[in-house]
Amino acid sequence: MIEVKGLSKRFGEAQVLTDISAVFRKGRVNQVIGKSGSGKSVLAKCIVGLHVPEEGEVLYDGRSFHKLGKDEKRAVRQEIGMLFQGGALFDSLNVMENVMFPLRMFGTTDVKGMRDRAEHCLHRVSITPDKHRLYPGEISGGMQKRVGIARAIAMQPKYLLCDEPNSGLDPQTSIVIDQLIAEITEEYSITTIVITHDMNSVMESGDSILFIHKGRKWWEGGREQLLHSDNMELNEFVFAGSLMRQVKGAMGG
Repeated sequence: MIEVKGLSKRFGEAQVLTDISAVFRKGRVNQVIGKSGSGKSVLAKCIVGLHVPEEGEVLYDGRSFHKLGKDEKRAVRQEIGMLFQGGALFDSLNVMENVMFPLRMFGTTDVKGMRDRAEHCLHRVSITPDKHRLYPGEISGGMQKRVGIARAIAMQPKYLLCDEPNSGLDPQTSIVIDQLIAEITEEYSITTIVITHDMNSVMESGDSILFIHKGRKWWEGGREQLLHSDNMELNEFVFAGSLMRQVKGAMGG
C-alpha cells in the first residue's frame, strides 16, 4: 500500500499540488486522471521520490519515504517498478538486455540467474524467445510496452507506477496492455498506480480512480461512480470525447 498525506508541491511561486491525500491499495489498479497540467505527473514524481514535497509525506507500507536515510530510500526504490511513457527502452540494448538492466544494476544473483529471471518476465508478457535479441527499433510499439512491463517487474516489485502506458498505441493494443497490467497487479499483489488521461483505459481497468484538478484532489471513486457523478469538472473531463458523450446519452444523461 502507498499512502499520500497532505502533500503539497510548488516550483518557485507556482503552486502545483495542494494538500493531496490518497490511499493506493495493493492488488488493485489505482488510476490518477486529469487534464494536461493538472499536476498528476508531478504527484507521481513526488510518490517515487523524484520531487521532494514542501508539505506532507508519502508512505510505503507505513514507511515515510522522504524521512528515510539514503540506504533505506535505496531499498524502497528497489521495490518500485516503473513503466515509462513510450516504453523508454535503451536503443543500444536488445530486448533481453533491456529486461536484465535493473537486475545488473541492483540484483545480487549471477548472470544465469539474471537471464533466467528476464526470460521468465518476457514469457509472462508473451514475448517469444525469437524476439529476445531484437532491438527496440525492430519491434512494434505494443511489443515495446510489453518489454517495458517485463523490465518493470524484473526486480519483483511491491509497487508499480505506470506513466501513460497506452500513449501512442492503437485502441486494440491498448486493451491488451491494460489487461496485462491488471493481470500482473492481481497475480503478484502489487500496488499499481497508473497515470492516464485515456478514458478507454479508465473504463477497462480502473479499480480505484483519483481525479486531480488544478493541483487538488477533486474526486475519487470507482468506475461505476465515475459515470454517474454530479461533479461538473469531472464530467467535463470524462465526457469530453464523442464516444463518452454517446455513452452518456445512452445512459439518459
